[in-house]
Amino acid sequence: MTDLRSQKFRAERETDWRRLEALLARLERSRPSSLPTADLLAIPVLYRSTLSALSVARATSLDHSLIVYLESLAARAYFFVYGGRSTLTQKLGRFFAADWPQAVQGLWRETLLSAAIMLAGVLVGYVLTAGDPDWYSVMIPESLAGGRGPGASTEGLRAILYQGSDGSGLSVFATYLFTHNAQIALFAFALGFAFCVPTALLVAYNGCMLGAILALYVSRGLGFELMGWLMIHGVTELFAVTLAGAAGFRIGWSLAFPGEASRTDAVAAAGRQAATAMAGVVAMLIVAGLLEGFGRQLITNDLARYAIAAGTAIIWGAYFYAPRRVREGL
Repeated sequence: MTDLRSQKFRAERETDWRRLEALLARLERSRPSSLPTADLLAIPVLYRSTLSALSVARATSLDHSLIVYLESLAARAYFFVYGGRSTLTQKLGRFFAADWPQAVQGLWRETLLSAAIMLAGVLVGYVLTAGDPDWYSVMIPESLAGGRGPGASTEGLRAILYQGSDGSGLSVFATYLFTHNAQIALFAFALGFAFCVPTALLVAYNGCMLGAILALYVSRGLGFELMGWLMIHGVTELFAVTLAGAAGFRIGWSLAFPGEASRTDAVAAAGRQAATAMAGVVAMLIVAGLLEGFGRQLITNDLARYAIAAGTAIIWGAYFYAPRRVREGL
């Protein structure tokens, strides 16, 4: 009896389904502009008709294969009726104009926490190293120190900050810092699922390392010079690490405290937001690498370095947190 009802039901409506299927097949092979206007306008009508037929088929318990066919056809049509038709350029434009800044704004609590932990690490690293220079070797790997530790001369430490493209010592130092910060950012995000603990430790260690370097240079009267050299790219680089930590915190917090949603749903929602922020962090690290590369070779004036650092801070702050109107169609 069910087979007879299914056959009658299909016979009355199959013409519309076949037409919709044929139009979708043409759209999948070519651009929407290749179809006549009448056919494009017909797709939403046929889609709603298919949804209505699917609803009836489910309610009257018709043949299962017919229901599966209608579900598949309706799903294909949905993406053409409601799905985005934007190009890659438009998608990238929307990401940088809206999606990334909105994701970062949504992480403002976690960003403050990440920044506070990093600053605490800087303070700890600075105080420990200033009080006992032996802490420097504990916090700074030997591969990075390369003789530029407490035993180095003041002139040697100063020379590192002002060597140009031929300064191999500075090249190793700067390259290690960038690579280290990039690794910290990626791991801080990736390990957020472990209830935030590894993320907090990584962010804190990154701060301790910076504090130890700062303590060494301040002890030689070179604190101002060091900060100018670091911040020309460090504003972008350290902000990227902070945001990566914030993304990791969001995931870990949602896993530990999902709220009213299920743990799976809470983590999935947090993961989408955190992943969007993290995709932008990768772009920030690239920008930081460019600033470090060109700035190290071309800019040796302290005030110019500070001016660039201040400029990048203002640009990133305005980009992420200034009110904006997002244009439709981006």
